Parts: sequence; C-alpha cells; structure tokens
Amino acid sequence: MSSYVERISVQYHNFSEGADPLIDSWPLMQTPTPILSITGLYLLFVLWFGPRWMEHRKPFELKHTLIVYNAAQVVVSTAFCLTPFFTGLFAQYKSMSCGEPMTGASKELQLTVWNGAWMYLMLKIVELFDTVFFVLRKKQNQVSFLHVYHHTIMVLFTWFYLKYIPGTQAAFIGVLNSFVHIFMYTYYLLAALGPQTEPQKRLWDRKYLFWKRHLTTLQLLQFGIMLCYFVLINSMQCQVPRALTYFFVSNITIFLFLFINFYRKAYRKRPVGAKVD
Repeated sequence: MSSYVERISVQYHNFSEGADPLIDSWPLMQTPTPILSITGLYLLFVLWFGPRWMEHRKPFELKHTLIVYNAAQVVVSTAFCLTPFFTGLFAQYKSMSCGEPMTGASKELQLTVWNGAWMYLMLKIVELFDTVFFVLRKKQNQVSFLHVYHHTIMVLFTWFYLKYIPGTQAAFIGVLNSFVHIFMYTYYLLAALGPQTEPQKRLWDRKYLFWKRHLTTLQLLQFGIMLCYFVLINSMQCQVPRALTYFFVSNITIFLFLFINFYRKAYRKRPVGAKVD
C-alpha cells in the first residue's frame, strides 16, 4: 500500500512540475488553475450565462470591433507563418525531431520554439472571443458543438503541450493552423466589412464570400495533412512522445468527422451566412 501511495505521489509531483522550470515561470504556466478557469468561464458564458443575459436585449452590432479583431488575426497568423523563427526551425527540423545530437544553435532554437508556443497559446486564448462575439450578436446558432469543442480543446492542448511535452514536433501543426487561419479570418474580415441589410448583403456575399465552401475544404485538407505528418515522423523513428501522437491523432480524427458532417449539412442546401471555424 505504501509503495502504491509513493508511486502516486511521484506521478503527481512530476505532473505538477512540468517539463522545464523556465516554462513554469511564465504567465499562466505554473499550475493548470488559470487556464482551467479561463476555459471554464468561457464555457459558462457562451453556453449558459451569455444567451440568458442577451435573451431580452438587442444584439450588439460590433462592426468596427470585428473589423479590427479579424484584421489583427490575419496579421498575427501571417506573422506566425513568415517569421524567421519558423524558417530557422524547419532548417534544423530533422536534427531537433529525430534523435540526432542537438548543437548549441539547435538548443537556442528550441528555446525560441518554446517562446513561440507560449505566444501561440495567448493567440488561442484571444480566439475564444470568436464565440463571445457570436453570443453578443445573438448568433447562437453559430455556437455549435464543433465550434466550442474546437476552441476549448485548442487552448487546453496548447497549454498541456507547452507545459509537459514542449518538443519541436508540434511546431509544424501550429504553422499549418496559422496558415489556414489567414484565409479564415480574411473571410470573417470581408464579412464584417460588408453591409448588414438585404439585398445589399446578398450581393456582397456573392461578390466577395463565394469561396466559403473552399474554406471548409481547406480545413479538411489541413487535418488530412496533419495525419500524414504524424505517420511520417513516426515512420522516421523520430522521438515523438506517445502522448502527443495519441492525442493529436485522436483529436484530428474527431475534427475530421465533425468537419465532414458540417460540410455535408452546410452545403447540401448552401445556406447563406453560416461561418466556418
């Protein structure tokens, strides 16, 4: 019995400490309490409190807020794809991911990866406002299981990844996701810039938002690439933590199923105004 308790305490000690003391010293990273509180408040607002608070109120327009927000998301997502950090990362990707000895330069690059992952976490937290804006505009039909699950799991996983398994393997996933978000938030930006009343809105949608279906296709392609990527790095015998592989593969499979289901429903009758996440 004592050995069992000792084993449990050691596991809890390792779980509470994280992968590196430096990462633990960063904001939100010491314990899971702050990130669980943020996601908990998010879920409470978008699923319960927000809809009830807005029930007898007029929807907020938020036109200018959405324009600034979506434009900023496009700029930040582009920066994540084009910054020299990612160029340097991929230049040394094999040595950092597949078991070759790390040089001083690659160790310095590893620290850059950690900093990039922390900034990516902050971006995922900011993206929770996507759903908040839906609620404030009384677009509760947009608050689907797919949308809420996607935003929640991205925040929690990014934190867990940075805290416990901050290797380089998931950096490609972050870059790919940011690339897709350039197009996604460009779509949202164009939608926010358009008129809000019919029939001008229909004309705007036909002129500038006709490619919504292709955006969903791009999302599906993204998940297919992610699955191929993990098959590839595992076949190369890279040092990929099993927890990372299992989590990614299972969640990518869930996302694929949810997005395929969304695609079939959204474009069977081609409804106007449905957003993609």
